[in-house]
This record gives sequence, C-alpha cells and structure tokens, in this order.
Amino acid sequence: MSKRVLVTGAAGFLGSHLCDRFIAEGFEVVGMDNLITGDLKNIEHLFPLEKFTFYNHDVSNFVHVSGHLDYILHFASPASPIDYLKIPIQTLKVGSLGTHNLLGLAKAKKARILVASTSEVYGDPDVHPQPETYWGNVNPIGPRGVYDEAKRFQEAITMAYHRFHGLETRIVRIFNTYGPRMRLNDGRVLPAFIGQALRGDDFTVFGDGSQTRSFCYVDDLIEGIYRLLLSDCVEPVNVGNPDEISILDFATEIINLTGAKTKITYKPLPHDDPKKRRPDITKAREVLGWEPKVARSEGLKITLDYFKSLDPDDLYKKEHKKFDKYIKR
Repeated sequence: MSKRVLVTGAAGFLGSHLCDRFIAEGFEVVGMDNLITGDLKNIEHLFPLEKFTFYNHDVSNFVHVSGHLDYILHFASPASPIDYLKIPIQTLKVGSLGTHNLLGLAKAKKARILVASTSEVYGDPDVHPQPETYWGNVNPIGPRGVYDEAKRFQEAITMAYHRFHGLETRIVRIFNTYGPRMRLNDGRVLPAFIGQALRGDDFTVFGDGSQTRSFCYVDDLIEGIYRLLLSDCVEPVNVGNPDEISILDFATEIINLTGAKTKITYKPLPHDDPKKRRPDITKAREVLGWEPKVARSEGLKITLDYFKSLDPDDLYKKEHKKFDKYIKR
C-alpha cells in the first residue's frame, strides 16, 4: 500500500511544490485548500493523476479525510503581510483552530504531522543570526501579531500534543523563500520588485533599505522539509539560506537582472517590520545533513523566467470552473 500524505495549503506556493515532491516520491497525495490565497493553477498538472485528490476545504473547520494517512503537512495559512493584514481573523484561526483540527486528525489516524512555522516567530530580532533557541521579540498586539502569534501558538499546541499525547510531530521554521508559483501581487519583496520591473514601475523600498533578508530557493526549502519530516527531530528547525543581503542591494540586483530602466523610491518602514533576518542553520546541517545548494543568481533567473512566462492578462485572475470535476467538497 502506498504511503499517503495530506498537504494543507496545497494550492499555495509551498504547498504545491510539496505536492509535486511527494508525488515524485511515489506517495498518494491528498491536497486541501480553501483557495483564499491559493490558486488551482499551481496544481493543475496534478489533477489527472490517480495518486492525487483535492478537497476544497477550510481547515479552521472540522477536517475529515477517509482512509489511512501516514503523514500530514500543515501549510495552510496566509503567508505575506498583504494577505494576513487583509484577513487577520482567518490568519489567527488557521494557526489556532486549523492546527488543533489537524493535530486531532493526526492523532486519530496515528499519523506524523509537520507544521509550517516561520522566521516571524523571532519578530524583530535582537539576536543575529537567529538560532532555534532564541525566543524572539514579537509585538503581540501589533498589526503583524496576527501572523506571528498564530504561528507561535501553533508551535506551542504542536509541542503540547507531542508531550501529552505522544503524537509524532515536526516543526519547520521557514525563512524567506522564493521561486516559481509565487504571486506577483502578494506583497513580499521579491515578487514586488520583479513585478515592478516587468511593468516598468519604480521600485518601492521601505525605510532606507538597510534592513536585511536571506532568500532561499524553493527547491532547497522543499528538500529541507522532506528531510525534517522523515527525521527524528521533534524540536523546531530553521530551514533557510543564510546568505544575507540588504533590501537596497537586493533592489539593485533585481534591476541589473531584469535590465529595468527604473529608479528606486522610498516609503516609511511598516510597523514592526524586522530590521534583520538571517537563519542560523547549524541544527539543519547537523541533524538533517541539509544546506541550500541553489545560488541566488541562479534561482532568480529561474523565477524571473517563470514570471515572464505568465499571460499578462491573467496575472491576477483565478479561474476555477474548469477544475470543478476534480474538486471534492
């Protein structure tokens, strides 16, 4: 019997790549997404496959999946500021109620569950780079708190289920990731810059551009997640690329890559925006034997080619009707 995995947030950026990986590994994959931020075009190629099933469902409500499950990967959540500031209550619910529902499902199915946490649990860090032992500097009542605290709660309830029920759990803390299937209008810096370059708009840099980020190509991230799922590591693990760059330097990098004839404009830094972000991946190296392989220069070219391949008239549209025959509700 094939191993069977449930991936929530399956139509999203990371969820769709996870579905691809598990299909390639011979798993039977059950995808689940409420399509608030996900797009069925990300998994369109999987619908005809016998080993793929898709449910249009919000995991903040009771989750039922017939048959056995070996693994659950909980990746359902808005993941960019433009999304979680627009739908703050849903963001809190999917991190709390959604995680509770999926932990309950894992317990009932005797499945191992991996939950997607984030570098945002470190907030605006005063420790740099950020190791897993750092407890973070988060404003719980600030605008970003809806995402940060949802993920911090998610980690807490996941560990409670592990300790109290003996559930097999894994926690990945994901740092900035990029690659094909990102949405140009999701508000994150990389698609924002590329979108501005393709449209010929000025680049928008918040603050003075000295804040830093560390960008990991999606294939590297998926490999780290896959290794963590199959490892014996219960404590959270950072997965990201420690190659740190300032936002201003990154803007220049994108301008040079795209050949955009544009200038940089500056806007005020958003409330509680982290000034630095770089993972300490010592644990991932030691426990998972993992580190990123794809250079940013290589990954950015692939990502740019993906965005260039999109139909300009279809960048912001979602047409789901043609997929109806594949969707279970």
